[in-house]
Amino acid sequence: MFFKPNNNIVSRIFDRQIRTPAPGTAVNNARRFYENIVPSYTLYNVDFPDHSFRKFTDDGHFLISFSRNHQDLIVYRPKWLSFSYKNEEEKDGCDDSHDLPSKARRFDSFFTQLYCVSLASSNEFICKDFFLYVESNQFGLFATQTAQVYDAPNVEGAIHGVPSVEKITFHLVRLEDGVVLDEKNFCNDFVNLAHSMGVFLYDDLLAIMSLRYQTIHILQIRDSGNLVDVRAIGEFCREDDELFLNSHAQYMVNQAENGLILPHQIRGGSFLSGIKQRLLSFIFRGIWNDETDYSLRVQGLKKFYFHFQDYVDLIMWKVQFLDRHHLLIKFGSVDGGVSRNTDHHPAFFAVYHMETTEFIAFYQNSADELYNLFERFGDHFHATSRNLLYMNFISSHSNNIYALEQLRSSKTKASSFTLFVKKMMTSLPFSCQSQSPSPYFDQSLFRFDEKLISATDRHRQSTEHPIKFISRRHPNILKFKIKPGPEAGGADGQTKKISSFLFHPILPLAISIQHTLLQPSVVNIHFRR
Repeated sequence: MFFKPNNNIVSRIFDRQIRTPAPGTAVNNARRFYENIVPSYTLYNVDFPDHSFRKFTDDGHFLISFSRNHQDLIVYRPKWLSFSYKNEEEKDGCDDSHDLPSKARRFDSFFTQLYCVSLASSNEFICKDFFLYVESNQFGLFATQTAQVYDAPNVEGAIHGVPSVEKITFHLVRLEDGVVLDEKNFCNDFVNLAHSMGVFLYDDLLAIMSLRYQTIHILQIRDSGNLVDVRAIGEFCREDDELFLNSHAQYMVNQAENGLILPHQIRGGSFLSGIKQRLLSFIFRGIWNDETDYSLRVQGLKKFYFHFQDYVDLIMWKVQFLDRHHLLIKFGSVDGGVSRNTDHHPAFFAVYHMETTEFIAFYQNSADELYNLFERFGDHFHATSRNLLYMNFISSHSNNIYALEQLRSSKTKASSFTLFVKKMMTSLPFSCQSQSPSPYFDQSLFRFDEKLISATDRHRQSTEHPIKFISRRHPNILKFKIKPGPEAGGADGQTKKISSFLFHPILPLAISIQHTLLQPSVVNIHFRR
């Protein structure tokens, strides 16, 4: 005898008691409880502190925000709403169809401020789009900088056309009490801090991409809270490269003084950087070794020499860890490195091994082979710590059949496969910690309009209509709705509005913030009542 499964929460709890899930499916089965525990109740236009809210930490312990003048860091601890009634009359008069008591409708009913600490000096400001979280130690990495100088004078080793920032400071903060543990300064440099694009964190390793001086700085975050330099990849690749070149230069000077060589034979400043030399040699050896046919090898080498200067002119745009030893580096033109929109700029991707200082792969952004790797092994490009189990459940086309179907549908509809591949490759390397691990973005559980809301940390065009989250397993059942902005809608439908969403990674709790030009922001809190 068979019974029709009931999906209410009581039935699920009873089912969990009497059944054992199939091996390897325990977590997936537990996450299905989120189909019943949803943030379906909304408090509109909550009176909130005048701060710029950044995000919840990935473990949900902290809510990060900055002061409006971008000088102070303010950290909150999420707490669950609780309140009481004075008498039975009020209790009977406040059910699910009535409003909550006024005291329960405040921001401080959901969050407790832990501290406010100043990070920026008078001529600096906090980069509000930059924040990385070290969960193992509950450290937060923040950045402050001075204003950009776009017409900076040329200095030796700097790339012409890249802006300069007089001072960039990275602050390592213990989030439990707001103590600044260590700082790392970069002077007259440029690091792309928008959406953490120029910095990548993997376990305790930190990669900082200096665009101006074309150097990848690898640092280690110690348990003691120290930022320790591990290596710098750019002009030199090995620790003793600089020593070797300096000793060789001194040898040449000695030879000239002894009359063994002529002074003009001492060439200064003509070396390519170490990273560029290794890239060019990898491309050359690839053509030489892969083509066994002599005529094809000659054609390949002619093409290489024809584009030789183009390869020399490439600069590193962005970097990410693939694991503790391999880096994925994006190369392109100077214009693309400082542009917000890189869609129309040529780009290349290379995989670099830090220990051997060798490149092991090089692709153009239109390469079919690279796209096939991206489609089949997309999760490998989302390098995360093995200790963070819940981060493995962020939906991607590699681990979710619905996301894969959506990707293949887009590929089928594309007018040009090459243009489609280039468009997909613009997302690589992925920005660190740019996706919310909230289960409400799990595409195995819910279906929603990704043009209006998604796990990716970006502002979205606001809409007057609620954003619907529909059950994936029961397509006709609406689970909950998220509506940014005022409950009755905006008075001026022509004014452009954008929204941002902060979802707690574990609790059925979300914050929607609607921004309108020259008007105060509207903050709504969505939770399970």
